[in-house]
Amino acid sequence: MIGIKSIASYVPEGGLDNYAQGAKFAKDEEFILGKIGSAFLPRKEAVQETSDLCVEAVNALFANNPELKRESIDALIVVTQNGDEEGLPHTSAIVQDKLGLATHVAAFDISLGCSGYVYGIYALKGFMEAAGLKNGLLVTADPYSKIVDPEDRNTTMLFGDAATATWMGEDAPWQLGKAKFGTDGSGAPYLKVSDGVFFMNGRQVFNFALLKVPAHLHQLLDESDLKPQDIDAFCIHQGSAAIVDAVARRFEGEPEKFIKDMLETGNTVSSSIPLLLQHHVLDSKWQRVALSGFGVGLSWGSAVIYRP
Repeated sequence: MIGIKSIASYVPEGGLDNYAQGAKFAKDEEFILGKIGSAFLPRKEAVQETSDLCVEAVNALFANNPELKRESIDALIVVTQNGDEEGLPHTSAIVQDKLGLATHVAAFDISLGCSGYVYGIYALKGFMEAAGLKNGLLVTADPYSKIVDPEDRNTTMLFGDAATATWMGEDAPWQLGKAKFGTDGSGAPYLKVSDGVFFMNGRQVFNFALLKVPAHLHQLLDESDLKPQDIDAFCIHQGSAAIVDAVARRFEGEPEKFIKDMLETGNTVSSSIPLLLQHHVLDSKWQRVALSGFGVGLSWGSAVIYRP
């Protein structure tokens, strides 16, 4: 079966000092670390496009896995809502060309934000298994620096740029278990872009996460015949320190298992969960890990991955 074999990432070296931003908006260190959770926000260079971030992440994946050859890639999915230029053509086609991948590659984009990684791994697994493909790449890159207003304190202090690349193939050390998904388009106005500028209703998004995610995780575990103690770690979208902490408390089951790691990255949208997996999960001795992504749409997706 198709599973997760390896993950690599690209995080730009340059960026914003969030303490300096906090001073601008009269926010102290306690607010920055306790509520936001990020002291530094990476930012792509002005000349870099979304596809360039993708290429950096995939090249890191190839460097880490010399047995994976470019010519062996059958499928490429890019999860982004902030593609190159005007968003047409699809970013994955541009990435295919920049990487020099074969033209027999199936390449397409998934237009999802913070839930996109969970949707993406299942979309790629199903696509590959249905078509008999062997090696696929799921790439996430959503540079919100392209759309965030630097004068909007509700968004400019939250988001960092990053990209990840996940190799999915056979004989993988991590397999995909049961998953659950959801969509509520009535919440579309809470996270949207108008005239090229991003808007977020932070209170509504916080309430949505607090009400939806803990219950969704419990439903997923119940349907998987698992209990919270059967899960070694919970990797949920790193929306902010306040959201991760609140969801962990509301879950009512070993909140210390919820990983929080956004101090030097910020909210990297669709890249936040794979960054957690890369840095905390893939090389661990854990057996089962729960994932949950949630955000723009409104959309959400939760899943269990496990060692066979």
